[in-house]
Formats: sequence, structure tokens, C-alpha cells
Amino acid sequence: MYIQCNSELRMSDIMKTVKTMKTFFCIMAMALGLSAFSAQSEVKKELKVNRLFANHMVLQRESAVDFWGECSSGQKLTISASWGKNATTIADSYGKWKVKLATPKAGGPYTLKISTSDKTITINDVLIGEVWLASGQSNMDISVSGWLPNDTIFNSKKEIAGANFPNIRLLKVPSNTSISPMDSVGKCVWTPVSPQTVGSFSATAFFYARKLYQELHVPIGIIQSALGGTVVEAWTSRQSIKKLGDFNSTIEVLEKLESKINAYYDKCPFQAVPRTDEDWKNLHLNDAASLKPSFDDSQWETTKLPGRFDKTSSGEFDGVMLLRKTFEVADPNVDYVLRIGSVDDMDQTYLNGVYVGGLIGSGLATTVREMVVPSSLLVKGTNTIAIRAIDTGGPGFVNGPISLTSSNGDVISLAGNWKSRLVAENVSGKFYTYDLQTNLSERPNMSQLTDRSPSVLFNAMINPLVPYTIKGVIWYQGESNVGKADKYKQLFPLMIQDWRAKWGCELPFYYVQIAPYLYESADQKNQSQKLRDAQRYALKLPKTGMAVTLDIGKLSSAHPAFKQDVGNRLARFALANEYGKKQVTQGPLFKKAVAKGSKMEVFFESKSIGTGLLASANGLTGFEVAGADRVYVAAEAQIVGGKLIVSNSSVQQPLYVRYAWSDGFAATLFNMEGLPASTFTSEQ
Repeated sequence: MYIQCNSELRMSDIMKTVKTMKTFFCIMAMALGLSAFSAQSEVKKELKVNRLFANHMVLQRESAVDFWGECSSGQKLTISASWGKNATTIADSYGKWKVKLATPKAGGPYTLKISTSDKTITINDVLIGEVWLASGQSNMDISVSGWLPNDTIFNSKKEIAGANFPNIRLLKVPSNTSISPMDSVGKCVWTPVSPQTVGSFSATAFFYARKLYQELHVPIGIIQSALGGTVVEAWTSRQSIKKLGDFNSTIEVLEKLESKINAYYDKCPFQAVPRTDEDWKNLHLNDAASLKPSFDDSQWETTKLPGRFDKTSSGEFDGVMLLRKTFEVADPNVDYVLRIGSVDDMDQTYLNGVYVGGLIGSGLATTVREMVVPSSLLVKGTNTIAIRAIDTGGPGFVNGPISLTSSNGDVISLAGNWKSRLVAENVSGKFYTYDLQTNLSERPNMSQLTDRSPSVLFNAMINPLVPYTIKGVIWYQGESNVGKADKYKQLFPLMIQDWRAKWGCELPFYYVQIAPYLYESADQKNQSQKLRDAQRYALKLPKTGMAVTLDIGKLSSAHPAFKQDVGNRLARFALANEYGKKQVTQGPLFKKAVAKGSKMEVFFESKSIGTGLLASANGLTGFEVAGADRVYVAAEAQIVGGKLIVSNSSVQQPLYVRYAWSDGFAATLFNMEGLPASTFTSEQ
């Protein structure tokens, strides 16, 4: 049967013919025992629910929450909740299903059952409460236990010991990048807060959740999706970021790279990305031969240690590098101690093919390695050390000193050239493993793909969360965009609007203004005040709030210790705006400046003044004025009612005023509620 091409054929005739064809195929399909409505063969899939839905999860209260997953196409699926609500749907032709389920008031624990005719998935210990997404870079990622020894959390041990909050749960999204949007995250679990678990939770997110819990007395769920050292453009979808035009050439490079990546990695064996300490300990690799002294590594690349190991000639990676070095021992009849400054993130170390130690587990990246090497493992003359160095995200380092010290006090330095071979890597949520014979010269140049590339973190760590029903977002990021404040003014509001569009609602979005810190790189030095001011501009968007940290910075570290203050200040916005608690949410926010003769009058947003303006114990400093030449000089400031009078006798016709305009300035202006004023400039 066919339709003859004829310019005079009427549409009604075409539709009749199409209808006849459809009927014919339906009859034939029924005769063959197939679906009468589709000639496409049925997609057979085992019932699965997205990984976000698991034991101990928290669902947003009094909402129609989305569930999604897969099963065989055309299969009927039912979700039954122990709070008395059910929902039913049918999987589409691709085996995908999605359904909304009504949730009750806060409470629990409840049980959920997701069922088809041949399988049931049961989810236990489900709580109903408030769910927030916590995202950003390292200041959102840093844990309650801190990153020792340099980056600590104030009162950390006491906070951990007292963290008995089983109704606060956290789900941590695995770090990952992807050039294209992903629809699922790697292995992750919902974890109730306890002294045994809270140490690895985001400190900012935990203290935020704790404050909400203490005020609201309902379960709190936090989805943590954060990664250190990242830029705002990496967290923004390609669709939105293309609107700016600034990143289009980079995006084109990534799109070309993606086709090369697919062609290469489709040929490589892979396994699930390890997520737990146990997974890493039991990791199966194809490198056993290279641990033995007799192995020939002459064709391997060379790496200098101490230093970064997560680089190859074809770019950086997250995964496992095998590092080998030979060294000479004059006296093998005594025991030695092997010391390594630390390995970021984990390691397994072998001497002459025998395992001698290493550290596997989260939070150990800065811990010094110390292993006893008994004399029985060593030989006189040439010996071999092999280290499986594991990098789970960000830069991977083997830090020094690296040495063997004998019981007699003799020291053998292991610093210098090491042979290196990539044996496994994490690419787009899959853990690829390589035989020692694999030709790595064909590996795509991954140096073009980093966690700072546009959209790659959105694709891997945000898109898979949509449309999990959340109340709103807390965000702590900006340090990596210092030096590009003008662009940040565009990018940050764009990202907020982008996420809101993806979730299909105007999500509350509360964020942290970066703290004082003495940046050292030439392109960032004395530029952070501009970034702080750029962050202020995002407040033009509705349902936003900015927690100011000018009073709690640590000039020697970009990771301030007082995350309790950060979490509590973020919670002020949510408690006031989302939950009806009456309180001042913000320190003094600049509104306008007006020249009055030789002085500048500075006005603040009325709500941010609280019950009044307040100077620090050391008075008001950090204010500057300038005339038409924009040459700023330090100025005196006085509080007069709800405004400031700022002046310098050398500037008789001031036009501009600014405050806290340096990397390391600490706050001197507050409101009576103790909240600091934000950095500002009256220049547009």
C-alpha cells in the first residue's frame, strides 16, 4: 500500500488513506500477538526507581512530589505510600515512567512500595519534611570534620559529638563532570545525622539544616551537590550559557571532544564508580603484574614526586595512577619506615610486590602516611616501590617528603622521577579500567574537559536532580570567579534563573557572599571586593538573600572556620521568608548615596537596618570617598539615625563612596542584630 505523490490530491483523501493504513497495521499486529497501537517492539527493562529515592530519604511535605524510573514499556506501575496515598502510571515506549505522589504533613517514618505485575521495590524509613539543595564550591563542600590540618571547622569535635539528629538526613551527590546532561547520579545514599556520620557532611549545610530543625521541629533533608575550585559557569546549563555568547567557542570544542570520547570509551571495559570506602578497598584493577619488581616500565611516562600525579600527556583525570620507582638499599638487614607526606586522596603501597600499607577512606587526603617495611621485604641493591594513587576529584597530589628511614637512622630519599601509568579513570559516571597493554596514546585529550568547563557540573550534578521536589537552594561559591566580577554579574543571576526554569518554579535561592581572604595570584589579588559587590547584584532577583561574612573571614585561608554563623545566617532567610518567622534577615544593604556639599549621605535598605546601625568596637573604618577623578581616599564615617555621613576634608566635592574595598578588610558596620554590612560601591 502506498500514497501516490500528486499535487492535486486533497488532504481529506490523504487522511483517509493514512487511517486505512493504520487500521491495516493494527489488525496485522493483533494477529501476530503484538500491541495494536504500536508496530515498535516492546522495550524490556527491569523495574528501577531513580537512585535519589532510597531508604532514609526525605520528601517535601504537603506537595505533589515527582518520582521517576524505568520498567518495560507499556507496563503499569503503582506507588503505594503507608500514609494512605497511591499513584499509578504506565511506562512510555522507551521504558521510562514518571508519576506524582501527594505527601502529607511532616512526619514519619513511612514506607513506600513501587510495584509492577512482576516486581516490587520497597523504600523504608521515609520522612516527610523540608528538602533543600546545597550547592557551590569548596566552602559548601568542606565537611564538619574539616580538611586538616589547615582548614578547620570551629568547635568541630564538640559539634560532631553532639550531632544526634536522626531526623536530619543528607544525600551527597558524587563529584562528576559530563559534556551532555545526565539523567542519573552515581551511587549515593541518604544518611541520617549522628556523631558517626556527620563528620563527612557539608558543614554549612549541616548547620543550616540544624537551625531549621531546631526552629521548625520537622525532618530536614539536604541534597549536597558541591565541588571545590569550581566556577559558576560550570554549574549553568548549556542552553542558558549560550545566551551570553562568551563561551560558545569552548562549547564547540567540548562537543567535538564528546564524539571522540564516545568513540574511545565505548571500547573500554568499565565498572560502577566506587562510592564507599569498602568499594575502594575492593576495587578490581588489571595492574597486578606492574606491582612486581621484575615488571618492565621503561615505556611508561615519567612523573616527578612530590607533586601532582593526576596528569598524563593526554590530560588530567580522576581515577587511579600506578606509580613505580626503583631505589638502592645498602643494608637490607634492618627494618625501615616508609613515610609519605600525604596522598590526595587515597593510596595502596607495595614494596617488592608485597602490600605494606596506605590509607583508603574519605577525609584522609592530608594525613601523613607511615608504614613499617620489615627487613624481610628488602634485598641488597635494587628494590621497587609501587603506589596505587587514587584521585577521586580535583587535583591529585603525592606530597613530600617521601623517604625510607632505617632503624639505624639512614635515610633513602624517594623524591624525583617516578614511572607512571593510568590504570583506571572516572569518565561521565563510569569507572573505566585499562590493561597494562592498552594503547593509551589513543585516549582523547581530556585536558580540554575540566570541572571548570562550562555546563559540565550542571550536566552531571544538577540535571540528574531535576525534578526532585525541593523547597529551595542554598549556595556558597564565588572564590574561583574572583578576577572576573563583571562577568559574574551576568553569570550568577543567569544560573539562578536557569535552575528555576529547570525545576519549573521560582525556587527560593539564598547564598553566601565570599569572605575576606588574601588572594595571591596576580589575576585575583585585590579583586575579591569586586566579586563580593557583583554577588550583591543578584539580590535584584525575587526570592533571594545574601549572607554576608565580612566579619568571619580567615585571611590565610579561603575556608573560614565559623560555618555555624554561615549556616545560621542562611537559615534566617528561610525562616523569615518561607516559614513565617519574624526576624531581621540581613545586615545593612547599600541603597544609595547622595552628595551634600563636602559630605556623602549613605542610605541603606530599610529592612536591613533592623533596630539600628552599629559601629564595631574599633569604630567605623573601611570607608572611602572620591570626586570626579575617582581617586579614593580613606574617609571618616558617622552614624546619624538610619544613615551614614561619610567625608574627607581633602575631597570637597565627593561623588562616590565605597566600603570594604579590599581583599582582607574585616567588617566595622553592623546592625543592632549583629549582622555585618556588605561590601558596596556607589559607582554603577
